[in-house]
Amino acid sequence: MKKLGFLFPVVLSIAVVGCSITPDQAQTNETTKSNSTNTVTKEDAATKTETKLSPVKKHPNVKPKPMPTVTPKKTKAMTTGIKTPEGKLILGQTEWIHIDGLDINVRARIDTGATTSSVSAVDILAFERDGKKWVKFKLSHDGKTSKELTLPVVSTKFIRQSNSEKTVERYTVKGWVTVGSLKLNTEFTLADRTHMDFGVLLGRSFFQDEAVVDISRQYVQPKVKLGNK
Repeated sequence: MKKLGFLFPVVLSIAVVGCSITPDQAQTNETTKSNSTNTVTKEDAATKTETKLSPVKKHPNVKPKPMPTVTPKKTKAMTTGIKTPEGKLILGQTEWIHIDGLDINVRARIDTGATTSSVSAVDILAFERDGKKWVKFKLSHDGKTSKELTLPVVSTKFIRQSNSEKTVERYTVKGWVTVGSLKLNTEFTLADRTHMDFGVLLGRSFFQDEAVVDISRQYVQPKVKLGNK
């Protein structure tokens, strides 16, 4: 019993100390922990936001550097004048030409990638003259139609149309064409070029060995003076 009497005051003092921590103090401790946690979270969020901000948003007064303006270089002409030092005619990518039998000059595309020449023809009518085939046709382009031309047929090809099984005759004729001071009797096919940019296309068979082409130039040769050819 004496031993139990000695332990009783010790247990009583422990109970008193435990009861001395009030609910308010416990709540204060929890709040402190919560505030500490919230503070860390806000600082982390601020750090992440600051990391994502671009230099312009961090510093509103800093303007981005403008992109440099690139000016395309103009293609320099490879030739000057209307003839080479060797005396050959110089043709640009586009030239005025004259076809014998017409009373007008016509714009033509000088095409170094094409072998033969071509003219936009409508109202094509084939017939025989002295046992040989000839055709009548009109040059048509840009909503304008020339008077009728009559030329001999050199060859005929049968072309199958892409949208049907029918075949059509495509005639190659021969006529006099003048560009500047150059006049040649050349072959060209009759085709519908009304949807093309140019009604006449001059291929290599016309200017080969007779002229050089400078694609950086246009209308190098003067128009043919009508009536003084």
